[in-house]
Amino acid sequence: MRRYWSKKLSMLFGPKPPLKWLLLCLVSVLVLIALLGSSSSSVFDSLAFARQDDYKNYRRLKEQATKDYSVFKSLAFNDNRLQNVGFCLKDRENYVPCYNLSTSLEAGFENGEEFDRHCELPRDWHLCLVRPPRDYKIPLNWPIGRDIIWSGNVKLSKEQFLTSGSMTKRLMLLEENQISFHSDEGMLVDGVKDYAHLIAEMIGLESYSEFPQAGVRNVLDIGCGFGSFAAHLLSLNMMAFCAAAYESTGSQVQVSLERGLPAFIGNFVSKQLPLPALSYDMVHCAQCSIVWDDRGGVFLIEVDRVLKPGGYIVLTSPASTWQGISVKGKEGSTSTPIEEFSQKLCWNLVAQQDETSIWQKTKDALCYMSRKGAIPLCQGEDVQSYYKPLAHCISGPNSKRWVLVHNGSSDSLDSINLELHGVHADEFSEDMEFWGSALNNYWSLLSPLIFSDHPKRPGDEDPLPPYNLIRNVMDMNAHYGGLNAALLESGKSVWVMNVVPTNTLNKLPLILDRGFAGVLHDWCEPFPTYPRTYDMLHAKGLLALLRLQRCSILDLVFEMDRILRPEGWVILSDELGAIEQARAIASQIRWEARVIDPENGTNQRLLICQKPYVRK
Repeated sequence: MRRYWSKKLSMLFGPKPPLKWLLLCLVSVLVLIALLGSSSSSVFDSLAFARQDDYKNYRRLKEQATKDYSVFKSLAFNDNRLQNVGFCLKDRENYVPCYNLSTSLEAGFENGEEFDRHCELPRDWHLCLVRPPRDYKIPLNWPIGRDIIWSGNVKLSKEQFLTSGSMTKRLMLLEENQISFHSDEGMLVDGVKDYAHLIAEMIGLESYSEFPQAGVRNVLDIGCGFGSFAAHLLSLNMMAFCAAAYESTGSQVQVSLERGLPAFIGNFVSKQLPLPALSYDMVHCAQCSIVWDDRGGVFLIEVDRVLKPGGYIVLTSPASTWQGISVKGKEGSTSTPIEEFSQKLCWNLVAQQDETSIWQKTKDALCYMSRKGAIPLCQGEDVQSYYKPLAHCISGPNSKRWVLVHNGSSDSLDSINLELHGVHADEFSEDMEFWGSALNNYWSLLSPLIFSDHPKRPGDEDPLPPYNLIRNVMDMNAHYGGLNAALLESGKSVWVMNVVPTNTLNKLPLILDRGFAGVLHDWCEPFPTYPRTYDMLHAKGLLALLRLQRCSILDLVFEMDRILRPEGWVILSDELGAIEQARAIASQIRWEARVIDPENGTNQRLLICQKPYVRK
């Protein structure tokens, strides 16, 4: 018998198993014996929420023993990678994986592609915890945090600020340790409100407040600067989603997210954005330094791909930029290459004024076949655009989702529109009802935790999280966007990044049609955002999904730690085994973690965690 077990241990650990492994096994066996073998009433008395029913107590004891065993097993499984985990070096404070210029150059990328996202290349990345900068401070509560951010939280120097655009300089003032985004009340003619009003007038509206009624509800803002235009649109209950290139310093995306504005890293270099076709009512670009007619107009084709029929393209650039790209125009002709190319795309020029030009995408799918020198149509329907190469063909006219921009609220999908997305109306209603109930459950659990250090004063009303405390929320497995809808319905002051995993049924078109923000993403890879950019991460069923993909839950938890701000929150809903493995890892990286049994008779559990603020 001794030889038998010695052989088993040798097969598992090698000829000389480490002493710590043997001790771990011994402890786990002793715990199991103590828990399963004890019949003393004192054991039952020590259990939280114990009841009088002996059978239920015994069942809970067995479940707790199973949990503890899972924790031991998970810790042992991950021990080799976790035992030496420490903090990352200073150069990782603002670093985004998959954007390594030197590695891309060594791999032979050029012509701008070296600045693009390349997760397929080997990464010099080991498990470590990204600490905040020395001067980091917890962001100010919303909406104050929209207008004032701590300068130590972003990598933006005073010199970079002073060399920013004229409008930006008037909107921002750099103080001792803050960057203040002043409101545009009393601004001159190029203020944000006046600029939005100009755009509204150019497309035939009396005021920018009529954007939603005119069908313009979600806007893709390319190269959004530091988010002032997006912040104004959000005040009109419009979803303005910033997409800007990765920058090692002075990032537009990092600053926008720090302000609590929706943003993600999206380069206009060689690959399509991780967004489906026919999704946005307006694409806006103001001084975003993109040479639109370069490489055969492929960047304009990408804009056309993501734009709904009848949607608007707004380009604002200095006159010198327009002249610079029009040098190839015919002698005596006032048209520029970008204007000629827009005709091939079936864009109708709506208006031009000063530095701003506005086109409208055709509402007629047959237009593409009738134009001289027409660009060919893509084969098949654009269903899953996850960083595919930029295409030299037009996508969308053959899609069943060729639906004109429509008026109404941000969540006005009727049964006909739902059928276009392959969703039954009853199924959609059930999903809405589920998330309304789930959200109430989440906040009832979070309230005593979030406010434990902030007791209410006599006469104060009960605080309702995440009001003023949580702004940037990511739903890592968004399904139909139900959590986002429930948050809006309950009046929470948040926005949600709805992430649809690439290996699941792609409902991102439905999510975007609801007026929400979202992207496709493969969770076996890092997410394209800067460290510390989300206040709360939520995922239902994602851990089990990763297990099916044979992707690492350990790597996922470290990625969550990277993008979660200090004192941020995590809510995971999943199967018991996956939850226990995640809890074991969370405990190792110093998260405060609690597993909650919803007591619905299933194998589902909730894991609620908070990331600590570890100062240097």
